Amino acid sequence: VKSLLWHGGSVYDAWFSCASNQVAQVLLTLPYSFSQMGMLSGIILQIFYGVLGSWTAYLISVLYTEYRSRKEKENVSFKNHVIQWFEVLDGLLGPYWKAIGLAFNCTFLLFGSVIQLIACASNIYYINDKLDKRTWTYIFGACCATTVFIPSFHNYRIWSFLGLAMTTYTAWYLTIASLVHGQAEGVTHQGPTKLVLYFTGATNILYTFGGHAVTVEIMHAMWKPQKFKSIYLLATLYVFTLTIPSATSVYWAFGDQLLDHSNAFSLLPHSAWRDAAVILMLIHQFITFGFACTPLYFVWEKVVGMHDTKSICLRAVCRLPVVIPIWFLAIIFPFFGPINSAVGSLLVSFTVYIIPALAHMFTYKSASARKDSLHGSVIWMLKRQLESFPFRSLYRKLNAAEKPPFFLPSWTAVYALNTFTVIWVLVIGFGLGGWASMANFIKQVDTFGLFAKCYQCPPSPSSSETTECLRYICGIFGFAVVSLLGYSTLLY
Repeated sequence: VKSLLWHGGSVYDAWFSCASNQVAQVLLTLPYSFSQMGMLSGIILQIFYGVLGSWTAYLISVLYTEYRSRKEKENVSFKNHVIQWFEVLDGLLGPYWKAIGLAFNCTFLLFGSVIQLIACASNIYYINDKLDKRTWTYIFGACCATTVFIPSFHNYRIWSFLGLAMTTYTAWYLTIASLVHGQAEGVTHQGPTKLVLYFTGATNILYTFGGHAVTVEIMHAMWKPQKFKSIYLLATLYVFTLTIPSATSVYWAFGDQLLDHSNAFSLLPHSAWRDAAVILMLIHQFITFGFACTPLYFVWEKVVGMHDTKSICLRAVCRLPVVIPIWFLAIIFPFFGPINSAVGSLLVSFTVYIIPALAHMFTYKSASARKDSLHGSVIWMLKRQLESFPFRSLYRKLNAAEKPPFFLPSWTAVYALNTFTVIWVLVIGFGLGGWASMANFIKQVDTFGLFAKCYQCPPSPSSSETTECLRYICGIFGFAVVSLLGYSTLLY
């Protein structure tokens, strides 16, 4: 049972991890993006950034394989060590690249975790509005802190499967509920009306398909990481079946009303189906919080010298300080929706698009780094056989740079695509997207203020009925604690 439920490392585990991590709370904000930029642009940019994100995920996987093969030639063991993206950059390109990669990756994952926490509070409010969203953020911050007990991505097998199942239900609930509801009275579809709104929506979509900041950790958890290369693309193709129908249907039904409702749940009528979708998304956001936070846990463990410790309790105590700034930032900036675009333009653009493309170009800029390409050759096939055979030393000698993928005819084409990626994301994603998303973010601060008690909440009558709220709090926290403790017991 332990191996079946918790110890994952197969190609299927990696696919579930990628798909589950890629589409979480953004599912609820994509209709908001469609209202900002129009339906046609929304669909086109989803496909464009999905394909572009799959390409840079492929580049990251190539660089990981290159780094690991070099270290294996030096007889370096990774038995009790998880390789991370900044270490790949350090090993291939030096300490300056390491510093840049570490800064962007950690900051993005930090705010990615913040967004999941904000989303939890935003969603539960539509089931129980007796507590404001800020109070729910306090509660879910405590619940999400229990992810410190999950050792690594090896142990996300059942969580990834359940998370994707929950997201699939929510996506199709949004689609069907919107179609059944029909178009709201007097609905309009005027988007895009302003450039600032258009590029804000575009950067949210860029953020949606920029979930591969944990690619290296997922690869390292695989038994055969060289098989990862097409997994992210296959995960993205499945994600399209969730994001495009749901965002299109909700926007068709509610149109420009979404400009003031960044969470799609807020416009759908209350029902048992909606409550089920909210609860499932809450659980999935708890899982995604763990996905985003686990690499930060690894970095902190390495900083304080606890990464090789086998005791899960010691590691959990060591990891707790990582959750505190996430909790605090979620309370300061509770702007569900606008914060996605800001993070997308300022952090995702560099972390998972620009830096991987530049790193790949610099790693293979010399002819000597490219001349021993093996992908697609007879030697490559032999290498795959030798990998699991007792010819380990010969395998390491054969483990050289990879040829360009089959759909690109030469290294020139690879460099052209990488250059296009860097220029497009730098100008459109970071430049125009950064301007638009920060303008929108500042508007939210001016309108609601920092530490907003209940972002985008309708006025509600005061109530002294606290018993039901306490039941919710105890139930949610109890579920999280019992689940993680039971999980840890099975593991150890």
